[in-house]
Amino acid sequence: MAESTVVSYTENVSTTRPHMPAEGIDELMKYMKLDQKGNAMAEYIWIDANGHVRSKSKTITKVPKDGVFKPEDLPEWNFDGSSTEQAPGDNSDVYLRPAAVFPDPMRGVPNILVLAECWNADGTPNKYNHRHECNKLMKIHAEHEPWFGLEQEYTLFDMEDRPYGWPKNGFPAPQGPYYCGVGAGRVMCRDIVDAHYKACLYAGIKISGTNAEVMPAQWEFQVGPCEGIEMGDHLWMARFLLHRVAEEFGAKISVQPKPIPGDWNGAGLHTNYSSKEMRVEGGMKYIEAAIKKLEGRHMEHIAVYGEGNDLRLTGRHETGSIDQFSSGVANRGASIRIPREVAHKGYGYFEDRRPASNADPYEITGIFMETIYGSAK
Repeated sequence: MAESTVVSYTENVSTTRPHMPAEGIDELMKYMKLDQKGNAMAEYIWIDANGHVRSKSKTITKVPKDGVFKPEDLPEWNFDGSSTEQAPGDNSDVYLRPAAVFPDPMRGVPNILVLAECWNADGTPNKYNHRHECNKLMKIHAEHEPWFGLEQEYTLFDMEDRPYGWPKNGFPAPQGPYYCGVGAGRVMCRDIVDAHYKACLYAGIKISGTNAEVMPAQWEFQVGPCEGIEMGDHLWMARFLLHRVAEEFGAKISVQPKPIPGDWNGAGLHTNYSSKEMRVEGGMKYIEAAIKKLEGRHMEHIAVYGEGNDLRLTGRHETGSIDQFSSGVANRGASIRIPREVAHKGYGYFEDRRPASNADPYEITGIFMETIYGSAK
C-alpha cells in the first residue's frame, strides 16, 4: 500500500489477478467495449445463508425499446442451493425471482443488475428470503408511508486480513483523528469509497453520503430516505457494489460488528425511521409511542439485529448495553436517539442505534413495521 493509504488499482492488480499484469487492464477494456449485438448482460444477485451476496450472469436477448427493464420482463432462474447452504444436496435447486433492477455501473448500458428473491422448488420462500415477509408488512402498513435511512458502517482489510493502512507489527495511533478525517495517515482507501459512491449513483441507488469513521480503515455510507421495501433493496445493492468495487482494488470488506477487539469502535447499521404522522407538527407523540413499543420488544429486535452484536453493544464506544433498553435526546450511548433538532421542533424522526453492521435490512425494517403497527397475519 502506498504511504498515502490510497489503494492503487494497478498496484493491486498483480495481487488480485496474478495472471494479468497492470498493462493488461487496457487489453481488458478493449473487450469490454465490444458490441453486444443487441443483447444485455444481467447479473442476478441474491443473499446466501450467511448473509453474503452471491451472483451469476445471464444473457438477455430481448432488450426493451426504451432500455428500461422491469422485474416482470426478466426470467426466473435457479442455482445450486447446496453450495450456498440454502438447500440439501438431494433437492438442491433454488429459484431466483427478479425483484428489483438497477443499471450496471461495471458493464454499462444496456447491462443490468437484478436483485432476486430465493424460492424453494415447492413454491415457498427460501428460509433465508427475508424480503418476502418484509414486503408483506410494508404493503399492509403502506398507509403510514414508512421512511427509512440506514447508515452502513464497514471496515476495509487487505489481502492478509489486516485493516488497510494499519502497521504490520502493532497498531495505529488511538482513535481521535480518524472520524471524518482528511489527509494521509488519517484516512485509508478514500479511492474505494469514492468509486463505490459513484457506482451507486450511476445505479440509481439512493445513497445520500459517506464519511470516514472513528476507527482507522472504517467507513460509513448512508442510503435513504427510502420508502417501504425500497430500503432493503437499495441497501443490499449498495452492499453488492461495495464488494465488487473493493474486489477491483484488492481489498476485502468486513461488516463484522466488532472486527478488532479492544479499544476500537465497532460497526453498526444505525436505522433512522419516520412515518407520515411523525413528520408533521405534533409528530412527537407518535415518535414517543413508537419508542415505547420498541422498548417492549427489545430482545426480539436484538435477535434479528445481527450476529456478534454482543461484542459491540457493551455500553462503550457510542453504544448502549445489549440487555438494557434506553432512549434519549442526542444521546449516542442510548438504544434510541432522538436528534436534538427533532426534540426542538416536536416532529421528525428517530434513530435506532442497536442494529449491527451485518444485520439484514429486510429483517430490521420488517420488525419495525411489526412492532409499531402489527403483524402481517
